[in-house]
Amino acid sequence: TMRKLIFVLLLVVFAVSIFVAEEIKIGVVLPMTGGISAFGQMTWEGISLAHKMYPTVLGKEVKLILFDNRSEKTEAANAVARAIDKEHVVAIIGEVASSHSLAGGPIAEKNHIPMVSPASTNPMVTQGKRYVSRVCFIDPFQGAAAAVFAFKNLGAKTVAVFTDIEQDYSVGLSKFFVDKFKKLGGKVVSLYYRTGDQDFTAQLTIALSKNPDAIYVTGYYPEIALLSRQARQLGFKGYLLAGDGAEAPELFSIGGDAVDGLFLTTHYHPKGAATSMAKKFYDAFVKEYGKDPSALAALGFDAYLLIIDAIKRAGSADPEAIAKAIRETENFEAVTGVITIEKETGNPIKDVVVDKANAKEKKFDFAAIVSAQELK
Repeated sequence: TMRKLIFVLLLVVFAVSIFVAEEIKIGVVLPMTGGISAFGQMTWEGISLAHKMYPTVLGKEVKLILFDNRSEKTEAANAVARAIDKEHVVAIIGEVASSHSLAGGPIAEKNHIPMVSPASTNPMVTQGKRYVSRVCFIDPFQGAAAAVFAFKNLGAKTVAVFTDIEQDYSVGLSKFFVDKFKKLGGKVVSLYYRTGDQDFTAQLTIALSKNPDAIYVTGYYPEIALLSRQARQLGFKGYLLAGDGAEAPELFSIGGDAVDGLFLTTHYHPKGAATSMAKKFYDAFVKEYGKDPSALAALGFDAYLLIIDAIKRAGSADPEAIAKAIRETENFEAVTGVITIEKETGNPIKDVVVDKANAKEKKFDFAAIVSAQELK
C-alpha cells in the first residue's frame, strides 16, 4: 500500500503540474493608486473586459495578474521584475505613463519578456528594444497633429506651450508640437512647471503678455485642469489645447467650466471609430460598465487583443515566439484603428483623433481626425 500511496501522490503532482501548464499568465502593470490612478483604472476596465470576452488562447485559460505601481517610477520597475521572477508571466501589458514604461521596459527587455504598452507615447519607450512594443501612436504624431490642428483648423498663429519638466511624456510632446508649429509658420512662447504645482500665475502672466491665440499644456490632467482655471481667471479668452494626458473625468472635477472647449489629441472616440471590433467593444463596454468607454479603456483592450493574437499566430506561449509575432502584426483590426506594428520600432502607424471637452455634460466630444498622411 505504501507503493500505492506514492503512486497516487505522483499522479497528484503530475496532474497539478499539467494543470499549471494549462494556464497562460499575463502580467498587467498599472498605476491603480496614487497621482494618476484614473489612468490605471480606465485602462484596467478595457483589459478586464477584453479578458472576459476572450478568456482563452490555444485552448488554454489566460490568467491576468495585476500589479499596482502606485503611480511611481521605481514601483513600476519593481512590478515588472516581480511579474517576471515571481509569477513567471509570458507577457506584460503596461505601463501607461511613459516615465513608468521607461523604468520597467529595460527589465522586460533584459529578460526577453514581451511588454506591450497601451498608452506610453514617448518615442524612447521602444527605442532600441526588441521586446517592448505599443498599441498607441507616438508623440511625434500626437504633437504634430496638435500643431496642424491649431494652425489649420483653429487659425492660431502664436501659442504658449506649457511643459511639465518632470515628465518624459510632456517634454517630448512639447518638442514635437513646437517643431511642427514653427515649420507651419507659427510662433511659440515656452513655459515650464513641475508635477504637483498648484499655482501657475507667474508663468501665465508672462504667457498672456505675449497675447497668444492658444495655450497648449502637455502634462497630465491635475495640472492641465488647474492651469486652465487660472488662465481663465486671468482673463485668457483664446483656445486651450492638450495631449491625451488631459483625458480623465478628473479634468472636469478639478477644472470645472474653465476646461469647457479644451481641445485634446487622443487615440479613440466612439464617434470616430471605424472598425468592426470598435463596434463590438463599444456595445460590450456600455453593457458592462453603463458608460461610454475612454480612450485608455480602448487601448487597454487593444493591448490584450494584440498579445492574444500574437500567441495565436505564434502557435505558442513561449515569450520569444510571442515577441516575434507581435512585431509581425499587420493590418490587425483593433478598437482604436487598424494596427500595423513597425518591425524595427515596435510602434504602430495610425491616425490621431481630436476631442473637445464638454464641461456641462462632463464628457469628451468628437471634434476631428488628423490622418497619419498629414503628419508625415
